[in-house]
Amino acid sequence: MLTRRATAVAAALVVALAGCHSNGSAEPTATEPAATEATPSSPVQPAPPAQAANDDVNAWRQVGTSVQGRPLRALTLGHGPRKVLFIGGIHGDEDEGTYTTAQLPAAFLADGLADTVTLTILEDANPDGRAAGSRGNADGVDVNRNFPAKNFDTGTAAYGGSPLSQPESRAVKALIDEVNPALVVVSHAWSGDEFINFDGPAREIAERFSAATGLKVQDSSSFAPTPGSLGSWAGRDRGIALLTIEILKGTDPQREWERIKTALLAAIAG
Repeated sequence: MLTRRATAVAAALVVALAGCHSNGSAEPTATEPAATEATPSSPVQPAPPAQAANDDVNAWRQVGTSVQGRPLRALTLGHGPRKVLFIGGIHGDEDEGTYTTAQLPAAFLADGLADTVTLTILEDANPDGRAAGSRGNADGVDVNRNFPAKNFDTGTAAYGGSPLSQPESRAVKALIDEVNPALVVVSHAWSGDEFINFDGPAREIAERFSAATGLKVQDSSSFAPTPGSLGSWAGRDRGIALLTIEILKGTDPQREWERIKTALLAAIAG
């Protein structure tokens, strides 16, 4: 009886296996996986790295050293294609621009200029003079008469004897070479008058600044002899637009900042 049943089961298995092979649909084995249709795919391109925002208002760096070893510090904000350099002061006894220099970084960022402008701020081009309250540096040289302009005066000792004889003027020149600015703005103060002074291709910018602030426009060449000045060298010789904000000495710095803030940001924006 058992032999007959075993024989019947074996026969049934043979029939079932024969049926599977007859329709050609045998299951794939573990060593022969079923083929899948390949689908073409495009390579994934990595996203370009985000450009640094340069929005740290405390990221000052040293760009030079004064005669007495004080650092000349600069701050760069924004990453736009337009390059602007602001110099907070170059004569040590004209500290009215100090307040503007302190307020400008936050105002620049708040005005939304970081995407279109790269602004470099030189805190002070004459820290020794600032500490002593003197126009010149620790060598008694007027830094703003020590640049390699065509009109440099070699016969006046207070101008340094030869262009770039002072570490401060060398640092300013190196920074201008590095930044390659479309516009340079310099803060000054004078006891005689107040105005917006320009050198190089900056008349239109100066006139807009004047209309917004009430400061009259003065062409440097008509104002006074300025041999070896930053304006003579960078503006007239190199063709960089250069503005000098000349305010009255002793003026309340916060009031002056409020007066020039909008015009200054507009000049920086271009």
